[in-house]
Amino acid sequence: MNIDGVENGIVLDHIRAGDCMKLYYLLGLDELDCSVAIIKNAYSQKMGRKDIIKIDAPLDLDLDALGYIDSRITVNLVRDGKLFQKKHLSLPQELVNIVVCKNPRCITSTENDVDQVFRLSDPERQLYRCVYCETAPES
Repeated sequence: MNIDGVENGIVLDHIRAGDCMKLYYLLGLDELDCSVAIIKNAYSQKMGRKDIIKIDAPLDLDLDALGYIDSRITVNLVRDGKLFQKKHLSLPQELVNIVVCKNPRCITSTENDVDQVFRLSDPERQLYRCVYCETAPES
């Protein structure tokens, strides 16, 4: 199989196998008017299998959202057909308007103009808690 390289855009690498379509829709890639290549279950010496997404357009990505979904994703920025910058993600300390509080009594559920804010409470278990009511987010 031959997939062309990216001239000016982004390559999301080391995506957990099977997660690329979730990212595709979460990032709104279905609404773009550019080439987007999805490679599922590619062989990886490090991971066994992985997914890759190639976007042939510059794009402003929410790195916190990507880090929350999978902190092992590598974001490669490509300019003029060459790797310009490589970013390794980590679990963000805080999530703002990325996940939703499931507590119906939380202020974020009753007030429309309050941001959904979660802080990392347990990095080992990748557990976040609402800053207002301490509830974990919806999955």
